[in-house]
Amino acid sequence: MSKPFIHLHVHTEMSLLDGACRITNGKKHPLIEACVAKNMPACAITDHGSMFGVFTFQKACLQAGIEPIIGCELYICDNMHDKTNKEMFHILLLAKDNEGYKNLVKLDSLAYTEGFYYKPRIDLDFLREHSKGLIATSACIGGRIPQYLIEGNYEKAKEYAIIMRDIFGKDDFYIEIQDHGIPEEKMCNPLLVKIAREIGVKVVATNDAHYLEKSDAEAHDVLLCVQTRKTIDDPKRMKFSSDEFYLKTYEEMYELFSWCPESLETPFEIAQKCHVRIEKKDLMPPYTPDNGQTPTEFLRSLAYEGLVKRYGEITEEIKERAEYELDIIIKMGFAEYYLIVWDFIFYARNHDIPVGAGRGSGVGSIIAYAVGITNVNPLKYNLLFERFLNPERVSNPDFDIDFCVDGRGQVIDYVIEKYGAEKVCQILALGTMATKNAIKDVARVYNIPLADVNALTKLIPGGKVKLENLLGFGKTQDEIIPEVLDAYNNNPAMKKVLDIAMQLEGMPRQCSKHAAGVVICKEVISDFVPLQKSGDDVTTQFQKEEVEEVGMLKMDFLGLRTLTDIKKAKQYIMETTGNEVDFEKLGYDDPNVYELLGSGETDAVFQLESPGMKKFMKQLLPQSLEDIIAGISLYRPGPMDSIPTYIDSKNNPEKISYMHPKLEPILNMTYGCLVYQEQVMQVVQVLAGYTYGRADLVRRAMAKKKADVLAKERDYFINGAPAKEAVYNEKGDLVAPAQKAVDGCIKRGVPKEVADAIFDNMMSFASYAFNKSHAAAYAVCAYETAYLKRYYPVQFIAAVINNRITNQDEIAKYVEYLRSSGVTIYPPDINISDVYFKCENGGLRYGLMGIKNVGESAITTIVEERNKNGKFESLENLIKRSDKTSLNKRMLESLIKAGALDCFGETRATLIVNYDQIITVSNHDKAITNTGQMTLFDDLFGEEESSSYKMVKINEYPKNDILSAEKDMLNIYLSGHPLDEYRSKYATESFTLHDIKPILDAERESAEDSEMAEENEDSDLRALIKEYDKQQVSLGGMITDVRIRVTKSNKSMAMVRLEDLHSSIDLVFFPTSFDKYRHLLVKDKIVKVEGELQVSGRSQIVARGVKEWLLDETSAPQVQEKKAAKLYINIADNEEKTLSSVLSVLKAYPGMIPVILKYQGQAMKCQVRVQNTVAMFSELAGIVGEENYKLVWYIILILINYFITQRA
Repeated sequence: MSKPFIHLHVHTEMSLLDGACRITNGKKHPLIEACVAKNMPACAITDHGSMFGVFTFQKACLQAGIEPIIGCELYICDNMHDKTNKEMFHILLLAKDNEGYKNLVKLDSLAYTEGFYYKPRIDLDFLREHSKGLIATSACIGGRIPQYLIEGNYEKAKEYAIIMRDIFGKDDFYIEIQDHGIPEEKMCNPLLVKIAREIGVKVVATNDAHYLEKSDAEAHDVLLCVQTRKTIDDPKRMKFSSDEFYLKTYEEMYELFSWCPESLETPFEIAQKCHVRIEKKDLMPPYTPDNGQTPTEFLRSLAYEGLVKRYGEITEEIKERAEYELDIIIKMGFAEYYLIVWDFIFYARNHDIPVGAGRGSGVGSIIAYAVGITNVNPLKYNLLFERFLNPERVSNPDFDIDFCVDGRGQVIDYVIEKYGAEKVCQILALGTMATKNAIKDVARVYNIPLADVNALTKLIPGGKVKLENLLGFGKTQDEIIPEVLDAYNNNPAMKKVLDIAMQLEGMPRQCSKHAAGVVICKEVISDFVPLQKSGDDVTTQFQKEEVEEVGMLKMDFLGLRTLTDIKKAKQYIMETTGNEVDFEKLGYDDPNVYELLGSGETDAVFQLESPGMKKFMKQLLPQSLEDIIAGISLYRPGPMDSIPTYIDSKNNPEKISYMHPKLEPILNMTYGCLVYQEQVMQVVQVLAGYTYGRADLVRRAMAKKKADVLAKERDYFINGAPAKEAVYNEKGDLVAPAQKAVDGCIKRGVPKEVADAIFDNMMSFASYAFNKSHAAAYAVCAYETAYLKRYYPVQFIAAVINNRITNQDEIAKYVEYLRSSGVTIYPPDINISDVYFKCENGGLRYGLMGIKNVGESAITTIVEERNKNGKFESLENLIKRSDKTSLNKRMLESLIKAGALDCFGETRATLIVNYDQIITVSNHDKAITNTGQMTLFDDLFGEEESSSYKMVKINEYPKNDILSAEKDMLNIYLSGHPLDEYRSKYATESFTLHDIKPILDAERESAEDSEMAEENEDSDLRALIKEYDKQQVSLGGMITDVRIRVTKSNKSMAMVRLEDLHSSIDLVFFPTSFDKYRHLLVKDKIVKVEGELQVSGRSQIVARGVKEWLLDETSAPQVQEKKAAKLYINIADNEEKTLSSVLSVLKAYPGMIPVILKYQGQAMKCQVRVQNTVAMFSELAGIVGEENYKLVWYIILILINYFITQRA
């Protein structure tokens, strides 16, 4: 065995995209395993400027018998508050004891919150204040002392070393030497040793370990390229100068430092000084009632007040359940926890901030229901308190709370104000390199064509997958993807990419704020947990599980948009009908609501609007909230397999059977099927005599598939188990609670073979089973949205749209839904519409903010002006009454194209032609008004002329051009559809996208929600795929998008999106067909395509032919409108090569539009005429830039020719 060595300078994966000594990789701990393999009794963690990994590192080390040394390589500068000087240097700090750890945490926290400038920084003054309990070294060659030596300033280096020695003492400051084959290190090392001897401190040898083995150098090099966004062949990129930055053995270190042998022994001396334990402390914040009661008294009084309000009469059953819960809550010390949660929920409700019915297992608590933390009756729905809290549970309970997204921040602000800003903080979230992203990142570094990479990654499913399993290197062969494995075996370049990606997959790449997590502490947080800053957000450096483990209170303040939908819908209902919707009075038993759900009309209904769930609801035909609870629980990967049995048993009760009679009371509500986690707990409790607390431990073991635990529990379940006493550690802390004896199934009259079968059934189910308490809370939300949709569909959908006002896809989806339901959609109107969508005469008025390029602040100003001073009379009046900041040209043009200015009685063409000149005149008038001065413009045209603009009248654009512009601005066709005239022709077509719409919908659902992609396994869908896949079809429609791609052989192909009246699909034009038909592949052109339909993977048609689709197939195509435009191109660089390239592109797109070229100062008419196609403009943009070409309509040209001439 190798002689031991201790590494004190180690960068883990928490030195983001820099270190690669991985603490964790799945369930493994590679760094710790390497330490064990290399006989290292201790190891330090010294990440760059951060302590993200110290808690996980300590746990992994202690489990392996390695002494963890907690440290950090910080950045030090002259003045941490000076944000003008970028100069900074490295300093290595190690914590000797818990006081040193506390100081290290403080230093690192304030380095972020006060000293951050490119990096988190400290300075000498701050270091002096917090040096106690710390060991410091001079660091790598990036340290201040080595840098002085590199500059040739020995005296300055020595002077700085003396300062550090005086701060830490001669026994706790060390001169650090390294040798990675870098010339600067070899030059510095003898001088560093000389300084150490002259000032009386010791020398310590380290290796700047950024990866574990020498063979990992290439993967680390790629990691640096990912960080800096460079390619591997970039000569100017950041690159380590050797492959020596790994975790070396003693022998390797001795070979480097035999000339200074004492430096190899110093790490052991330092390690013996260091003993830090980040342990759980009592950091839960207290709650002090205002009325002088103790927390337990106050909770009890709140609970009984609430029980009376909830139930009216407190029956013996209610009292028994309440006292049982209170006894456990108080004995386990969670009374104040309940009160803290109650307090901020009470605040939210009092400030009209909607709060969810509950979330998670806490919904099973009658005390939570009584005090208003939750809003689901646990007795009515048989919800278990023990799933949330029981005496045998070691971990803390966890209330996660849903708030309206608009009010969530206000609640967090209240908590900060109540407990103090220094005691409340949001929690760190680390984004990791998922499998697909790891492949894409590595491929980019190696210059692999994006098309090749995308083709490969599209084969990989979403969710949590491991590349090693996809290639067959894992424990199972079930996840192998043959195409990926083939690429690995037969493509050397891709093999290298996949090999490196396997090493980088799962590594953290950026830090951010957790979407919901907030930590509350009774002390200053930065005394116990380091903080970091990302942008303006300050978060803990520990993740949510870790802050809980050190004893702080972690809460999830979640923003649920559906709650905002409900709030706004209620508001709109009150405004339009005067009706108040109060679900506490209405209840949850309206048969019309369940009829709606059973019809599958569940668009916008919480949790029930996916295509698969719609189909399930039509099969389920829910008649009660219990049915919705079951539906939400079943429609998940795993339990979905039970759906046919569940439906069959519900519809045919005579088919229900139970493996043992004792199961009937547990499973009768779910027709003999296991659906909920709580049912697993009830089965082991009733059949084998488990306590509910122990039953919850079995449920957890099944969920996590802990084979060793489950083998023991199977035996206990069947044969019973003796009682166990509580286990405590040396400090007296409870490690494992006492456990009562278990009777076992046999003792309770259940035969062994039946018990075995029941346990098997539970195991196969429990890993996917859903929490009934959680499902019940979500079922309440689902019912409420369904009720609103059933009785107030326009108000409800208006609320849904307005909460997604910046998402045009969502707007289009719900507007189309209402329109298809027969609801009138009123177009946007600058004189009627509000900023948001609103209900009007039983229909829905389009909101102005739903138009592309229309910002909330700008349009709000305009609407306020209209409401204050009356409707706008004309385009000129609108412009004059709006300032530049609220109405710019881009926004005005968007309003015109969307039809929002049709109220002025002018054609859209007229408005487009005139608005630019009106803005000029208006700005001129405003300048005159503001300055009181005359200009040359006034002398030429006179004051009266300048103050009034005479509109130039223009005939309207062709209908299809109007519709196309509408679609661009609104993402839907509002005043018509370009294919309306083709409806009679569609009726006679043998194939339309309506025939495969279920497949297209399922694909969309899969893309939106990968967890629910199991709908693709539906037998009806499989039959449809089998029927249509590889069929030759002919499809008519309109081209909505053209994307040009370049193949490996440097030929052009195209991906074209074709839309018919029902849906849209991709068309693939390979090079041969693209060359033949490229002149027809024009955005907005109506065509008929023939080709092979492919629906077994991503749906598409491989095109083999295309022609213009004419209403009258016998007549010639109408081309009059093609003469209505001219294309102007400016060869700005005046290069002949550029001119030649432009002409080549123009020749590839022959058409009817004349072209005017400006070249070397001369405007000339080109002999080539072209078509109006996105593909051509895309190519021109790549040659001359978008700013150097413009398609100008002929009528507009007449009006603005003067200005074009002047610009030329």
